[in-house]
Order: sequence, then C-alpha cells, then structure tokens
Amino acid sequence: MAEQPTNPTLSPLADGIVPQEVVARTEKRWLTAMTVVLILMLVIVVITSTVGALHPASNVEVIQPLTLHLGGEFAESNLGTAIEPDGSATVRLIAEQYDFVPHCVQVPVQTPVRFRLTSADVVHGFLLPNTNVNTMVVPGFVAEVRTQFKHVGEYNMPCHEFCGLGHHGMWTHVIVVDRGTFAGLGPLERTRCAGK
Repeated sequence: MAEQPTNPTLSPLADGIVPQEVVARTEKRWLTAMTVVLILMLVIVVITSTVGALHPASNVEVIQPLTLHLGGEFAESNLGTAIEPDGSATVRLIAEQYDFVPHCVQVPVQTPVRFRLTSADVVHGFLLPNTNVNTMVVPGFVAEVRTQFKHVGEYNMPCHEFCGLGHHGMWTHVIVVDRGTFAGLGPLERTRCAGK
C-alpha cells in the first residue's frame, strides 16, 4: 500500500474542487473586465456631458423674467393671438402665480397655432387636454409648442406643475372660433372671452 503524503496541499484534489491558481486567475480576469467597463462608462459620461455643454439644444431661447413685461415679445401689448404673414397664429402667454396672462385667448379653427410662453416667477405647466400641447414653462426660458385645432370649441388649460398654494385655481382658456368670426376680432377682443 502506498504511503499518503502528510502535506494536504500536495494531495490530489477531490472531484469538483477547483485549484486555487485557477480561481485566482478567473477572479483577476473578472476584475479586469469590470474595471474596463467602469472606465468606459466614465469616459462616455464625460464625453456626453462635455459635448452637451458645448452644444445646447437648438431651440433654447432665454429671456429675463424680471423685465419681460417692460418690452419685447412679451410686453403687455404683444400678448394674446397675432396672425403671422404666412397665415398661422401665434399666441403669446405669460404664466405667473396663479394665472396665465392673458386669461383667455381666441384662435381660428383649422389654422396652425404656435404657443409661445414664459414664466415670470416659478415653473408652471401648460397643457391642452386632447391635443398634442403639453410643456413646462420655466422662468428665464421661452417654451414653444405647435398645434392645430380641427373643431370650434373651448379648451381649458390647467397648470399641471405645482406652483404654490393657489395652483389648483390656475386655469386659462382657449376659445377656438371659425375663421370668419376671428377675422372680425380686434387684438383686444382676441384676449377676452365673455364670462371667463
């Protein structure tokens, strides 16, 4: 009968037990792979944040919220609905706690409508239910959304971003009228809706 070695590390391994060198080599490979993946992810984050900072979105328009009432596009005399040379309508609104100014606007039916909005104080939301119009209105920036109304009617526009204690009452209205009726409205009449 052969003599068994007294040193257990020199004895043959039982079935299913992996040698220490193989385990160490495998763990080293996994550690290297995870380090490479982590470095790759870090490089991607740095590159995308740098490129994004160098090239902001093309539709970013900034505005000074403290002086927007004093002149320019959002002066009081420019608010409401205006017809552009191409026949489309542009509606300019200011969101402020706790109302949209003007509170009600009228637009023509079956006409491209561009809503341009800004905020004088905090973040507000602009939503026209059952349309494609839904945006955030952020102080210091101009938000723009486009739509076209297919039917005459009234749309209630809630602010859907919590803007303070009076948020629940922040509603405005869009009245869609036929083109003939709209053509007969003056600039001030386009920002007033009877009973609203």
